[in-house]
Parts: sequence; structure tokens; C-alpha cells
Amino acid sequence: MAFYDNLSVEHIAGNDYICIMTYRKLTEEERLDLESRILYEDNHLLIVNKAPGEIIQGDKTGDETLGGKYQAFIAERDGKPGQVFMGVPHRLDRPVSGAVILAKTSKALERLTAMFREGTVRKTYWALCCETPPSPSGELENWLLRNEKLNKSFIVKNGSDKNAKLARLRYRYIGDTDRYHLLEVELLTGRHHQIRCQLAGIGCHIKGDLKYGAPRSNPDGGICLHSRNICFIHPVKKTGIDITAPVPASWKGMGAFI
Repeated sequence: MAFYDNLSVEHIAGNDYICIMTYRKLTEEERLDLESRILYEDNHLLIVNKAPGEIIQGDKTGDETLGGKYQAFIAERDGKPGQVFMGVPHRLDRPVSGAVILAKTSKALERLTAMFREGTVRKTYWALCCETPPSPSGELENWLLRNEKLNKSFIVKNGSDKNAKLARLRYRYIGDTDRYHLLEVELLTGRHHQIRCQLAGIGCHIKGDLKYGAPRSNPDGGICLHSRNICFIHPVKKTGIDITAPVPASWKGMGAFI
């Protein structure tokens, strides 16, 4: 038997071979954690509660992706000898937590990607901020310019740069904890670091978000921005899906809101 990354090729007889995908062995603690964070699952979709610090898409760090973890989990749980398909139709920034949709079939991935592109998936976030907003609710519209080198977006004037993209969101003030202020945010567009940049633009810096002006970091390295709810029509079954993700335990004083 020869091994190539996570693929093993086993000689059966004559010129016949069988290919078997092998995934890393999860610890019992990892398995229980991954299982506990599944919010919805069927043959086509897996919706999970992402923890701060996990990555959705592979990057230069080489850290294991969220999808990779769940590939190993499903392969072990279901005893799958073949490749576990796990497509990624949308992203969350590494320090952000909350609901993430993963596609278990290519059909679901293709349709979900189109739905995100067309804006038919409704995404609501919770942001724990260091300051109160200037108004209890409102709609923000800004032109954002992404700086690849800094991995940061900036608000610019309309027409000042041809690469700037229009960003729109709605926010609503929910209430206060002992020291922070909870906002609900509905994304109307999907731009790089949109919520972080636009809230900072009205003086509402997200707790822990040093990159956008928060005074101090969070102990876990994450920021207090959470993909709270995701609502859409199932891409295959055509039924309504409405999923709410619990906030991280590190968010203190949230009892009145959950």
C-alpha cells in the first residue's frame, strides 16, 4: 500500500486497485467538540458554529481549515472509506465566530454559491462594541477600498478610487452589558471586513478588534463579532432553513439577550 497525502492506493488483484481516503485521527475531545457545534445537517448541508480563530479557507499559516476538521469528523463518524466532499460557499474572517454553511455535495455547493452571489441568503450578526451608536438604528452606506498588503479595508469617498466597492448594512441597538453595547447587524452586501470597517466608521469599535481601533485585544485572539442567524431556502429540498448560533462562552453578561 502506498500513501499520497491523505490518499492510500491498495492493490487488490492483477491490475485492480482501490483508492481509500485517510483522514487524521481526532481525539475524543475534538470529536465531542465538533459534534456539539453542529447546528444543522442533512445529506447536502452541514451548518456549524465556528469558533474564533478557526479558518474557513486555507492560508499561508498552513493551519487546518474548519472544513478539513469536519471532513475528518464525518469520515470517522460515518465510516467513510472514500473522499468526504466539503465545499465552502461563503467565508467568515478568522477572528469572527458563528454560523457557517458547508456543502456536502457539489450540487449544493454550486447552488449555494449562486445564492450568496445573488444575495438571497439573509445573514444577521451580533457585534459587542466598545461604544454606543449615534442612533439606535440605521443603515450605513460607504465605499470601501481593500488594502491587500495590510489586509484591511478603508472608507473612501465615492469616485476617489475605481477599485472601491459599495457596502451597505443595517444595524439595530439591542442593549448593554456591564461594559459593552450589543448591536444586531444585517448585511446587505458582502465586502471585505465590511461590518468591522463600517461600525468603526461611526465610532462603534468591536470589542477585541485592534485592527479597527478597539483599545485592547481579547484573550482568545478573536473579536466579538458573531454570525448569529442565517436564513435561506434549502438549495435542494426547497424548504426554509433558519439557524441561530449560540454566542461564545467568553461573551459575558449576555443572559438578558439569549
